[in-house]
Amino acid sequence: MSDLEQRLPLGKPTRYQDSYDPTLLCPFARHIKRDEIGLGKELPFGGFDLWTGYELSWLNRKGKPVVAVGEFRFACDTPYLIESKSFKLYLNSFNQTPYPDVAAVTEQMREDLSRASGGEVKVQLWGVEDFSRLQIGMLPGDCIDDLDIEIDDYQLNPGVLLGASDTKCPVKEQLHSHLLKSNCLVTSQPDWGSVLIRYQGGRIDREALLRYLISFRRHNEFHEQCVERIFTDLLRFCRPQKLTVYARYTRRGGLDINPFRSNFEEDIDSIRLVRQ
Repeated sequence: MSDLEQRLPLGKPTRYQDSYDPTLLCPFARHIKRDEIGLGKELPFGGFDLWTGYELSWLNRKGKPVVAVGEFRFACDTPYLIESKSFKLYLNSFNQTPYPDVAAVTEQMREDLSRASGGEVKVQLWGVEDFSRLQIGMLPGDCIDDLDIEIDDYQLNPGVLLGASDTKCPVKEQLHSHLLKSNCLVTSQPDWGSVLIRYQGGRIDREALLRYLISFRRHNEFHEQCVERIFTDLLRFCRPQKLTVYARYTRRGGLDINPFRSNFEEDIDSIRLVRQ
């Protein structure tokens, strides 16, 4: 068993605590996989990881349960990401813990997550009366999933992007796919996602791009790392002047993870998709 597997709660029998315990959070150093990708200290992108928590609850002063949906934004330059099962265990620890109001819960989560990740985390909690804001949306731009291509290799292959950019045909476009699938770094359980690629530069061959995205199908990596790998490979092989990669992953354990990386945009809409 690797050192990573020993430290993470993934795939292990777990006792779910319902009393507040911030020590359940398990940070994972971002640089470990970034070194593997070839990223240095000066990142070629900015962005954040946007988590949505759909199973939040605690007790009010009179012991009555409160339910909420939460949004958690981690800047991509924090030293650590939070392993998702540990995040779920942490959120469950609020279930039988009393708080005077939603502001107190928000501040407690902000403090704990900021401490664990090594940077400021933004936390927003919504009550039942605000749930209508979580409307189903659609990714902008052209979907490339209907391209009639034959696939016989499902191992990660960035080489299919070699020569995929036509520098004689500069464009500014948005492409998306719902065929992104990777696997958990530790347990190999499937992670399903949709990805938006917004770029400006030489036209990227859509068939090559779709083949590349499908090649993640048997690749083991956390959501955040997959998006950074996609960004880095597109930048390296296709050389766009402007690039955004934004993935919306389906939820697991009441949490979805939506990493956003860009070298020209500071923010992006939170678009809840039908599979979320």
